Amino acid sequence: MENKIYSKVYRIVHWLIALSMLFLLLTVFLRLGWMNKVHIADIIKQYLSTTKQTLSDEQLMVLAKQIRKPMWDWHIYMGYVLVGLYVIRLLLPIFDEMKFRNPFNKELSLKVKFQYAVYLLFYLCVAVSLITGLVIELGSKELKEPMEEIHALSIYYLLAFIVIHFAGVLMAEFTNQKGIISKMVSGSN
Repeated sequence: MENKIYSKVYRIVHWLIALSMLFLLLTVFLRLGWMNKVHIADIIKQYLSTTKQTLSDEQLMVLAKQIRKPMWDWHIYMGYVLVGLYVIRLLLPIFDEMKFRNPFNKELSLKVKFQYAVYLLFYLCVAVSLITGLVIELGSKELKEPMEEIHALSIYYLLAFIVIHFAGVLMAEFTNQKGIISKMVSGSN
């Protein structure tokens, strides 16, 4: 068993990336659920019916989108934050922090190869999400729709990674790497 020591920089970057991704996920769930434009439009329509006022379905949808826009703006802002954190994460190995591990190293066990491959795939998926998000916000209008379709798939890899990551951490904590959680929080057991 490898006894890893997680530096302060490693832990800070890890938790900032984790929290920003969870925040992004929260904004997606809000947009798909409680802050869904159709749901908000229905609430407005029901309220207006009690006041004997009406708006067209198109007007209701425009109003619903305006109500949820500030929440979605935070998704975009946090996306920019995650771009910065991702760039920092890519640069850290230069300073001997948070090295990327090679999953094709023949000396590694199958379990460790799998772990490293999952992280590599995760970082590639994050890159696709960040690039498509930037193109949606900063790119040409012709690319917006196809990039949105690709970007929307981010939720699937992110949820899968979270489940795999938590399962792996819990397995490690209760088997051969006791204290891994406290090391990632405080830097020591």
